[in-house]
Amino acid sequence: MTDRGAPARRTQSSLFAADRRTARRNAVEARFRLYGLLAICVGLLMLAVLVVTIVTRGTGAFQQSFVTLTVELTASKLDKSGTRHLEAIKKVSTFGYAPLLAAAFETKAADLGIDTPLNPKEMADLLSKDAAATLRDHVLAHPEQIGQSVEFRFLANSRVDGYLKGRVSRDSIADDKNISAEQLDFVDALVAAGVITKTFNWDFIFGADASDQRPEAAGMGVAMLGSLAMMLVVLVLSLPIGVAASIYLEEFAPRTWWTDVIEVNISNLAAVPSIVFGILGLAVFINYMHLPMSAPLVGGLVLTLMTLPTIIISTRASLKAVPPSIRDAALGVGASKMQSVFHHVLPLAAPGILTGTIIGLAQALGETAPLLLIGMVGFIASNPPDSIAGALLSPNSAMPAQIYEWAKRADPAFYERAWGGIIILLAFLITMNTVAVILRRRFERRW
Repeated sequence: MTDRGAPARRTQSSLFAADRRTARRNAVEARFRLYGLLAICVGLLMLAVLVVTIVTRGTGAFQQSFVTLTVELTASKLDKSGTRHLEAIKKVSTFGYAPLLAAAFETKAADLGIDTPLNPKEMADLLSKDAAATLRDHVLAHPEQIGQSVEFRFLANSRVDGYLKGRVSRDSIADDKNISAEQLDFVDALVAAGVITKTFNWDFIFGADASDQRPEAAGMGVAMLGSLAMMLVVLVLSLPIGVAASIYLEEFAPRTWWTDVIEVNISNLAAVPSIVFGILGLAVFINYMHLPMSAPLVGGLVLTLMTLPTIIISTRASLKAVPPSIRDAALGVGASKMQSVFHHVLPLAAPGILTGTIIGLAQALGETAPLLLIGMVGFIASNPPDSIAGALLSPNSAMPAQIYEWAKRADPAFYERAWGGIIILLAFLITMNTVAVILRRRFERRW
């Protein structure tokens, strides 16, 4: 019988010293943390680049160049009859006011001692094409000032404004027929004399859109009213319908194949591209129901269809988060099913419901594709609505549609305004999301 050797003893290591497998596991975990940190840094870097790009390109839209001129309201040109009757003054078109602007420029240049080869008409071309209409509107509102010299502040045209903002240079105007080097020399002299100044442009925030010939006069105000009207329609329709559907599906509906089909379709609708809802709105609300095209009411109906799945899903999640013991306790003390839901469950789920609703509204506020198909992008919102009915039924635009419209126009001033409109839209979205977070933190309960 041979003597077999005893089995080799396994070397005992300290519990405080990591073995090879533990070291590899720790190394993998450290690399994973590093990858996560790098991903966060890259994301923050991209966010910073995006914010800096938007701010640097869009802040110029909030400043505008103005020209201060003293215009003599010559009675022989504006009121040939001398009666000061408004109807007679209205007969003078904007073309009749153009010579007054040219004469005002000529007088200003002479008073300042500016030597320029420009004729009065070429001087007046530095003004926006909106200047003559502005002057005419003032005269119609104050006919008693005819025959006097009145100081006005007119918009400079987009080329002058771009020159003062650095968007237009002397090299870039070589092939530009809208402005010349002599006019830029004249602009420099007027800036030095304080005639042309650059100030905050409130009309960009509260004003209306303008035609392609007047980019310096374009504003977001009317489009903001259009977006507000649409959001009111979405809120009034989607909140009660979405909450009612959620309560029924979560609390009262029997668990059958039919309710399963409904739930699956609601989840699928939340993932449907928004342009599909635009096609649906075009076919149903405009072609079949003959509602007015480009109206905020139609836009609100389309966005309601798009927002409902989001509100239903978030509301059901909030209802599920309420502990079943709340329902059982209410039923145990004699409350009916409806009383337990509306008196106990719904108030506790309200923060989540409000948060989901605000997020759904914020998503709808930034949508552009559905509005393209119902015509809101092809309408120039030049006049604010005069009533609530007008705000809902009159053709209008919306903020994202207005930004899209500006971005595709040829003049660089519109492109600058598109970036400025993005800043306003982001301010609205950030405000709405902040309100959603505050509501959740304010009313949320821990179980």
